[in-house]
Amino acid sequence: METAHPIPLVAPRDQLAFFDSKSMELPQYMTALEAWGLAMQQPIPGIKAAMWLRDKISGLFGVPPIHGVSHKRVQSVKPGDKLDFFLVEYSAENLLVLTVRDTHLDVMTTVTTYDRRFTITSSVITHNWFGRAYMIPVGPAHRLIVWFTFRRLCKSISLG
Repeated sequence: METAHPIPLVAPRDQLAFFDSKSMELPQYMTALEAWGLAMQQPIPGIKAAMWLRDKISGLFGVPPIHGVSHKRVQSVKPGDKLDFFLVEYSAENLLVLTVRDTHLDVMTTVTTYDRRFTITSSVITHNWFGRAYMIPVGPAHRLIVWFTFRRLCKSISLG
């Protein structure tokens, strides 16, 4: 993806086990946190069950549970805060850097809003066989989740 603004990644692109970046145009300007909150407020079909299954299986390998997504919008965040299971590493008007790091993998999800373009970019590095195995179902699922997220955001904006 070509962009005039650099997008933070968890590691250099050639070292990533997973990379996905999707964008959509917003009808009006929003901050990164506003767009993220609006996108996350609607539950995605089956996500609660998928998160429960993820927690049960990953727990067998020492991965802490993430307990899904709360769908609660927040007005502000700062580094060190949590947005559901993500740690906020950086927050600015047009940029949110969210991470999850454990012994198996490091995930960075970067949320940007430049002009009216909303982008979610996720990058992952794996540390061991479990991290690599984990990404086999999670990679395709992530792409589907982002697709649903954008679709729900479009609906929320048109109803709003």
